[in-house]
Amino acid sequence: MQRPVSVVILTWNGLAYTKACLDSIAANTDFDRYEVIVADNGSTDGTIEYLQQRSDVRTVLNGRNLGFAKGNNVAIEQSAPGTDVILLNNDTEIVQPDWIASLQQAAYNAPDIGVVGCRLARPDGTLQHVGTFMPLDTLWGQQIGGGEKDINQYDGDREVEGVVFACVYLKREVLDRLGLLSEEYFSYFEDTDFCFRAKEAGYRVMCRGSVKVVHHENVSTRINGVRHRDMFDRAQSVFDQKWASKLKAKRYSRDIGWHSILNFPTGYAISSREFTSALDRQNVHVAYKYAYGPGTPFPKDEPEQSDSYLANVIRARRLDSRRPQVVYAQGDVFQSNFGAYKIGFTMLETDRIPEEWVRQANRMDEVWAPSQFNLRTFRDSGVTRPIHVVPLGVDPNYFHPGIRSSRISSNFTFLSIFEWGERKAPEILLRAFNQEFHASEPVILVCKILNVDPGVNVQDEVRKLELDPAGGRIHISLNHVVPTYQLGALYRSADCFVLPTRGEGWGMPIINPWPAACPSSPPTGARSATS
Repeated sequence: MQRPVSVVILTWNGLAYTKACLDSIAANTDFDRYEVIVADNGSTDGTIEYLQQRSDVRTVLNGRNLGFAKGNNVAIEQSAPGTDVILLNNDTEIVQPDWIASLQQAAYNAPDIGVVGCRLARPDGTLQHVGTFMPLDTLWGQQIGGGEKDINQYDGDREVEGVVFACVYLKREVLDRLGLLSEEYFSYFEDTDFCFRAKEAGYRVMCRGSVKVVHHENVSTRINGVRHRDMFDRAQSVFDQKWASKLKAKRYSRDIGWHSILNFPTGYAISSREFTSALDRQNVHVAYKYAYGPGTPFPKDEPEQSDSYLANVIRARRLDSRRPQVVYAQGDVFQSNFGAYKIGFTMLETDRIPEEWVRQANRMDEVWAPSQFNLRTFRDSGVTRPIHVVPLGVDPNYFHPGIRSSRISSNFTFLSIFEWGERKAPEILLRAFNQEFHASEPVILVCKILNVDPGVNVQDEVRKLELDPAGGRIHISLNHVVPTYQLGALYRSADCFVLPTRGEGWGMPIINPWPAACPSSPPTGARSATS
């Protein structure tokens, strides 16, 4: 049974956006029991006159700019006592008819759910928001997914720390228990404040990724010539005084040091960013140090900034020798670990590891490896310390069947991802495909190739193969860095994955240990140079 809902919209000029918002609600809402209440904060561009002409809108005139929190509160107080409330910015557009019903369904999935946000997408097809989190180092709130191309990541229901109130569903019982938005804030941080108050009272905050609302973002400040930063800084100061010490006292339950790389586009850095951000979400305070060493293929200096705000925050922290430390890098830099408890975390696709790796691994308190194959490799190579399997895993928010693909064509697509080198067998793969198929057949091989060896020219190596122009068609993407969040879309764009190898136990693109599909003995020839 539907519960009645009051949709509250705050306006302060921006008539064109308000018209588009209200028209989209009228055209794309299949919910029966809702009303629209528009509170105007003293518009002078014809907004008031326009609102008074609409019979489907109840207008509340605040007379002047009361700010976001108080302006919305005036309208909420005008709603009927039994109704739930949706706060909706006037610079949003509704694009799916079931938006109210779906948000309401999410809100009543469990009694302890109190606040439900949604997927906010920009008009250019990028995401603005699928939830928020607040780094305590900076108190500069971050929007999950912000700036990423919308490929249907985060499509499910997820508990989050906060949501942006450009579109939010508030259950009436939560409003009755907590009160309205805090008017300590003129604009900004009032949504995070409300979410934290709700969580403090025992309610969960959810984001429903299947409900999409288009948000033009910061229209009021832009149209009215207001300095966004001034309002933001004032609100941040209020939030700091109210929440900082309280949050810092209970946010982190343990500490760990992390030696690795973060700000490179490939290699350990990709999974390192995922591990550190996941640890932070699990209330582990992660401090960081760049794990450069003579045996690593990385340059001595790491870029200070990346496109991940949380990674930049973590990178700015410094390690404490009194805490456990993890070195997540090649085994020959384990010696950089100076923690009170030392953990080495590494991997190698072959069935032996170098003697120096063994020596340094045996100086750790324990060793982590991503697979049972590696556990046996390390043990067989002479590692005597305790070894634990810690899978690299995948993030199901980015790797799931609903991720949108970007196919090259309607052809059946084979995909291969590998680093051109002697451990692989790219010439066998390319020749086999070229000989097996004909150019006229609806099939293609896509090879995403990385080559960091200055002594190897991949184009020359391919030319040496003298592939038949009439044979199977091959598309090569050389050293093209795909944004990490789009890797799922890359895999979804293929029909079959193939991997050239000369006998490795697994390959990084799939990290599938050989025992899952192979006989009970290691593949012949899978030996390192030190075996």
